[in-house]
Amino acid sequence: MTALLLPFAALVGLATPAEAAASTTATYAKTQDWGSGFEGKWTVKNTGTTAITSWAVEWDFPSGTSVTTAWDADVTSSGTHWTARNKSWNGSLAPGASVSFGFNGAGPGAPSNCRVNGGSCDGGGVPGDSPPSAPGTPSATAVTDTSVTLSWTAATDDKGVKNYDLFRGSTKIATVTGLTYTNTGLTAGTDYSYTVQARDTADQTGPVSGSRAVRTTGGGTDPGPGPGPGGKVKLGYFTNWGVYQRNYHVKNLVTSGTAAKITHINYAFGNVQNGRCTIGDSYADYDKAYGADQSVDGVADTWDQPLRGNFNQLRKLKKAYPHIKVLWSFGGWTWSGGFPQAVQNPAAFAESCYQLVEDPRWADVFDGIDLDWEYPNACGLSCDSSGPAAFKTMMQAMRTKFGTNNLVTAAITADASSGGKIDKTDYAGASAYSDWYNVMTYDFFGAFDADGPTAPHSPLTSYPGIPQAGFNSADAIAKLKAQGVPGGKLLLGIGFYGRGWTGVTQSAPGGTATGPAPGTYEQGIEDYKVLKASCPANGTIAGTAYARCGSNWWSYDTPSTINGKMSWAKGQNLGGAFFWEFSGDTTNGELVSAINSGLG
Repeated sequence: MTALLLPFAALVGLATPAEAAASTTATYAKTQDWGSGFEGKWTVKNTGTTAITSWAVEWDFPSGTSVTTAWDADVTSSGTHWTARNKSWNGSLAPGASVSFGFNGAGPGAPSNCRVNGGSCDGGGVPGDSPPSAPGTPSATAVTDTSVTLSWTAATDDKGVKNYDLFRGSTKIATVTGLTYTNTGLTAGTDYSYTVQARDTADQTGPVSGSRAVRTTGGGTDPGPGPGPGGKVKLGYFTNWGVYQRNYHVKNLVTSGTAAKITHINYAFGNVQNGRCTIGDSYADYDKAYGADQSVDGVADTWDQPLRGNFNQLRKLKKAYPHIKVLWSFGGWTWSGGFPQAVQNPAAFAESCYQLVEDPRWADVFDGIDLDWEYPNACGLSCDSSGPAAFKTMMQAMRTKFGTNNLVTAAITADASSGGKIDKTDYAGASAYSDWYNVMTYDFFGAFDADGPTAPHSPLTSYPGIPQAGFNSADAIAKLKAQGVPGGKLLLGIGFYGRGWTGVTQSAPGGTATGPAPGTYEQGIEDYKVLKASCPANGTIAGTAYARCGSNWWSYDTPSTINGKMSWAKGQNLGGAFFWEFSGDTTNGELVSAINSGLG
């Protein structure tokens, strides 16, 4: 019996040699700070006497601090808790070896409560105690106006699971020891999103489950901003640069049969410079001369006519198809860097945009303005720290200037991760001044993460093994609705292209890769019209198609998956759908046809 009185230090000495030999540390350094953001670096070191084959670093950030991009590790989050796991090529560390990974962050906070491979980052803790697995995606039953019952399958853990945290959106609403929970006090006719996370007996938390979108019964329905009572918006982007290498012109909307099946066109892009809306490409916009063969009405441009280019072709298109409305879209990925300066004087910015859109030379062409800021108070090609109210202030200024007879819309993020881009901006407040939002529910995953894992770039829902929680359409729509954006002001986004990797040996999603697959115009991206023949889809996951052809792996939407997404959009009472962009479709417009028939 005296053995039971040994001090804890002596008990540690009784561990097996393999356990005693495993030890890992993790140290953090802030390597850059530029005011609106910072760069952080973690270094993981094997301080033991045997090799390790994988590592995972966990830490907490205070509310308002987050990782925006990362490299040399796969970084995920649950609320304010962050986890970084090794890539396929840097998980093995010999004794004494170390590896570093970095990230860009936003916010003022520093990491705390660091753990590496389940133990303290300073090398303490209990070696070999792994965190629990992810519980099963919760199912929803007994949905009423004000409650829902959620159930999930158990997580596993080498030492045993203690309890489960249940999250509604990014808010923890309960901790339970069982596998079911009834959430009450909800609002009728409202969308919610739920996830579950397990905790083991050492208080380590594991990965978050897949998310379950739930809409309570009752409540009214959103009227939708479409053309006519109950109509749905069917909007496509037309790019001004498409008239060059892609050889895609306004007339193609007619010859493909597309013009009769859409309601709106976003003309992309105008620029944002020096606090003003400016022309994006003057030659393509209003100067390029069209011959009779490429002109919508078969009439060639003359050298002295006052307006040529795409603007004149759009004018002719609207004459032939008077139901179509055209918006001029400003910004986009490349030109969003001008918004932070512009919103410092939102009234002047709105005035400049109005004067350009309503220029007498082409005022009849446009029916409003679309703002594509990637991303307010977050990071895209560049980072912005204008604050959560800047976007709302901008949209309010635009509505004040453009009035109620013009459309005022915006393309917005679909990042529904905890602390992600949706959480950074008051999209609900801005929606009062917006006719609708184009929710960019695509580009969630792609070969910008060159070694994978392979994943559909536009998943409709979450699925087991999804690389990042909250990166799917259902979670994005649910989060925006839960924040107060009416469903009728949300359009579901569809990509008319695929994203792909090469060096892939696994047909199912989740495989490793060596880089982006070859593409006609850009590595890792290819038009649907090409992929349809070169790599036909042979599988679906989360409502999106995928295929492996040789060593290349692609994901993209097909007429069949689009029909499924349109059915889902109608069930969610969304305002309609939009797509990027026309030239990716077939010559007979089969993807647009699927959107049109799917929405009805």
